[in-house]
Amino acid sequence: MSGAGEARRRASEAHGAATGVRQRIAVLLPVALAADPPWAAGPLPFEVGPRVADADGRRGLFTSAAARALYDRRWHLRMSRAEGPLRLDGMELLRTPTARSPERALAVLHFTVADGTPVLPLLRAVSHRRQAGPDPLGGAMAPAALLDGVADTAAPAGPFALSRPYTVTFLTPGPALGPLALRDPDTGELPAGADDFLRSLASRSVPDDLPLAPEALPELRAAVRRISADWSALVLRQGAAFLGHRPDTGAGDFYDWAEYNARTVYLDALLLGTAQRDRIDELTDDLSAVFEGPGLARRVAALEQHIALFRSTLWRQHLSAHGPANDLLVAFQAKHRLPERFEQILAEAADYARLVQTQESQQIAGALGVLTVLGLPLGTALSVLQVLGDSHPWHLALALGASLAATAAALTTRYGRLVVSSLRGGARRR
Repeated sequence: MSGAGEARRRASEAHGAATGVRQRIAVLLPVALAADPPWAAGPLPFEVGPRVADADGRRGLFTSAAARALYDRRWHLRMSRAEGPLRLDGMELLRTPTARSPERALAVLHFTVADGTPVLPLLRAVSHRRQAGPDPLGGAMAPAALLDGVADTAAPAGPFALSRPYTVTFLTPGPALGPLALRDPDTGELPAGADDFLRSLASRSVPDDLPLAPEALPELRAAVRRISADWSALVLRQGAAFLGHRPDTGAGDFYDWAEYNARTVYLDALLLGTAQRDRIDELTDDLSAVFEGPGLARRVAALEQHIALFRSTLWRQHLSAHGPANDLLVAFQAKHRLPERFEQILAEAADYARLVQTQESQQIAGALGVLTVLGLPLGTALSVLQVLGDSHPWHLALALGASLAATAAALTTRYGRLVVSSLRGGARRR
């Protein structure tokens, strides 16, 4: 085995065996919600001292539009259920309806990993990595079992749907996790492997699963968000992770507040990003179907209405006065290229609107041309009879016949054929 391969193997073993003091996993997955659940309204509350992160406690941290999207149609259920190394602390449901899928919602399952149990093997199993163990989200912990009778957990038939749930991991280190997470007590520098371990938690993989090229190390370092000297965050496509950088001393430690933020405000930012991604996926699919079948103008108008509704309700890039929450949302959007994709949607929708406007202008011009072709000979004939003072019925019939003949002759000209073609073409496109 090469030196690089041996280093990856050792790193994989170290990452896979690492355990923390606080080990929390939130699992996000799409569901269908036929009716409001019989649960308490609002997000799952978390408490630190006198502060309670319920709906009222969180609304003040977000803009009004973001707060409405996150809390107006959200419910929670506290519960404690354990199976194997996982304990379920509670569940949440957030409605994220769209024009196509009015029952769409997001479920959040909050888990605590048992002390002494490595987190990464569980995350790898959730992702169905090679040689990973059985999926911990099975049996009594399966979303279908936990949400039975409340929500449908079948994978939605939508574009770009994720094959596995999105996970948000929070881990604080003990003294034994030094080489993987802790800052040097003398220099304050992070060990070289800290960001690699954070990437493993966020990507739900060990270095042997997804070897990172040396050239990509600067990009990884730039993607890590240093929330403070004590902890960092990383947002990737399949998951996000928060990792502490000094030993956790237990209850009363700073990590009480870190966990409070990670499981509330920061999780909410990622929830909003997930809803944005799903809506942009749907708008992209709607764009691809614009020219399928008749009714182009109607479909373009409906698409513009859906885009306007999305911009007014969900599309936010600055959602909070809390800086890290904004950064996490922007990082999620960047990983899924949401700003670029939405700009492309706007550009394509504008092109289609211009096309519809051009077609309608052509139809109006064609209609005016038909009126001209039909009305000019008839108007001329009737004017001549009026000037001559002739009101004989046969002369009137002769004038009408002559005007129809002139009209038919006019329609055989290049101008007449262009008018008829414009009307026929517009009718087909509509």
